[in-house]
Amino acid sequence: MNIHILEKEFFALYGKGSVNVYFAPGRVNLIGEHIDYNGGEVFPCAISMGTYLLIRERADNTINLASLNFSYRGEYKLNDISKDGDEWVNYPLGVLKLLYGEGHKFRGADIMLYGDLPNGAGLSSSASVEVVTAFAIADLYGINITNRDIALLAQRAENEFVGVNCGIMDQFAVAMCRANSAIRLDCNTLEYTYVPVELNGCSIVIANTNKKRELADSKYNERRGECELALKAISKYIDAGHLCDITTDTFERYKQHIDNKLLRDRAEHVVYENNRVVEACKALVDNNIVEFGKLMNESHDSLRDLYEVTGDELDIMVEESRRCDGVVGSRMTGAGFGGCTVSVVKRESINSFIATVKDKYTCRTGLKPEFYVVEPDDGVKKIIT
Repeated sequence: MNIHILEKEFFALYGKGSVNVYFAPGRVNLIGEHIDYNGGEVFPCAISMGTYLLIRERADNTINLASLNFSYRGEYKLNDISKDGDEWVNYPLGVLKLLYGEGHKFRGADIMLYGDLPNGAGLSSSASVEVVTAFAIADLYGINITNRDIALLAQRAENEFVGVNCGIMDQFAVAMCRANSAIRLDCNTLEYTYVPVELNGCSIVIANTNKKRELADSKYNERRGECELALKAISKYIDAGHLCDITTDTFERYKQHIDNKLLRDRAEHVVYENNRVVEACKALVDNNIVEFGKLMNESHDSLRDLYEVTGDELDIMVEESRRCDGVVGSRMTGAGFGGCTVSVVKRESINSFIATVKDKYTCRTGLKPEFYVVEPDDGVKKIIT
């Protein structure tokens, strides 16, 4: 994005003068789906698309908040922030309310946001907004807070203010990722390591199905409940605080004690998906991209058959992707029921891959997909103009 164009938009809203510019990326989870709330490990990386925030400090306690994406402009007082009717604005407002309410000293600000992430595609546009808001305020006013703490605060804002019961993966990835790496994060302990993503002549291609994720929220809560019931059943026989505490061998030994087949299927996905994250990280370290792609494929099949969160559009996108030459692996990413897939594709095959999958997918669904070729990028940062 041309920063000077954004600065002109900011000046048109708030007048000329000094302005600071910040950027927080979106994220794509390479493998490890629907296990963050089961105490598992995930493997996301930041991407070069995300949210830009332009900000200028004020002498009073007024927050002027504008979005170019939603043609929105509102005024708020730091000591009197409450939920707004415009859903998107609650993400930055929640962060500001928590920061201010916890005693961090800062004044008002003129803020303008612009994002180039597709809305509702499962690439963490909300976490990107939350994290960049907290980071910008902290940097502008010299607040002593780490990026890890920013991620936790952003998650709390989404849970407590917005009212979305999300896990920590999205905010953590947006705040903490590094270029050319993905982050292996234990969602239970928040221990993490960076794993270099060297794909041997391949790139990551995200495909947006442009299928609105109509069932994602309700099914997300439903799956959480099913996992809790499965854990309750099996933990009568083994000591496990989370499903992801159970090894695949132990699960095979005791899975018959989960009498309900549906609950047993949910648990099987969780246990094996957590193991796939460990194996996928090992495959990258060993420079075994073929094995990494195989694990991606197994992940999607498990999400389709055992966890049942894919849907026709995601399944068709993955089917057509896997049929193309040069595709190492392909899977859904995010909550499911629409949104995006992620594929690892040989660079010389990317153009033909996009053209072929686009035509086949549109023919079968009537929807027009969008494709983004991305590389693992840095987390939130200040942009020097």
